[in-house]
Amino acid sequence: MFSVNANRILLALLLGITAAGANVVGGSLITRAKSLRRYLKYFIALGAGFMLATAVLEMIPESLKLQGENGSIFFHRTNSVFIFVLAGYFVVHFFEHTVAPHFHFGEETHTEEMSHAHASYAALLGLVIHTFFDGVAIASGLLVSTSLGVVIFLAIFLHKLPEGFTVASLMLASGQSRRAAFLSSAILGGATLLGMALMFALGNVVAEALPFSAGVTLYVAASDLIPEVNREPGPGMPLLVFLGVAILLGLKYLFHV
Repeated sequence: MFSVNANRILLALLLGITAAGANVVGGSLITRAKSLRRYLKYFIALGAGFMLATAVLEMIPESLKLQGENGSIFFHRTNSVFIFVLAGYFVVHFFEHTVAPHFHFGEETHTEEMSHAHASYAALLGLVIHTFFDGVAIASGLLVSTSLGVVIFLAIFLHKLPEGFTVASLMLASGQSRRAAFLSSAILGGATLLGMALMFALGNVVAEALPFSAGVTLYVAASDLIPEVNREPGPGMPLLVFLGVAILLGLKYLFHV
C-alpha cells in the first residue's frame, strides 16, 4: 500500500536534511549568534501549539484510518491505536527521566547541576531519542501522504532550533568545548536522518509507527515545551501556543490537509 516513488524519496531527503540542519543551526547559535538566542523561546511556544494540534487533529485520526484499512500486526481492535499512542508517550517519558536526568529547552544556567561531563552526555542521549523519533514521525507521515508528512515536518521543525541550542548549552555548562557543543547538535541531526531512513526501510510498520510517533509528539509538546512556555511571565508566550494551533487549523482549511 505504501509505495515510495522517486519524488517522495527526494522530498523526504530534503525535509530530513532541513530538519537535521535546524538542529545544527540551533547549536551554532549558542557558540556564535548570541543576539538571536532570545528569539528561540518563541519557536518553543509556537511549536508547542502546532505539535499538539498536529498530533490530535492529524496523526491520531490518520492512524485510526490506517487501522480501519489494514489493521495492526500486533492488535486487531480499535483501541490498538491508542495503545501505541500511550506507548510512544511513556517510552520518551521513561528515557527522559532515567537516561537524561536533567535538561530543559533553554540555555543552561544551573552549572552546579551540570558540573560533571556524564550528565551532559546523558542529556545528549535523551535528546537523541527525541530526534530519532522526530525522523520516524516525518517518514511515517510521508509514507501515508505527502501532505501529512509536510505538516508533521513543520510541527517538528519549529522545535529543532531550540533542541540544538539546548544540547549545545548543556555541553558548555558542563565544561565541554565549543567544538563538542557544536558536534552534539550535529549528532541530533544525524539521529533525525537515521529515524527517517529506518522508517523508509521498514515501511510496512507505518500503521504502528504513526500512532507511536503521535504519542512521542504529544509528550514533547505537552511535557517538554508547554512547561517552558509556563516559565515565561505575561500572556505573550501562551498566545503563541494558540497561534500555533490556529496555523494548523488554517492549513487544514486552506489546503484540506
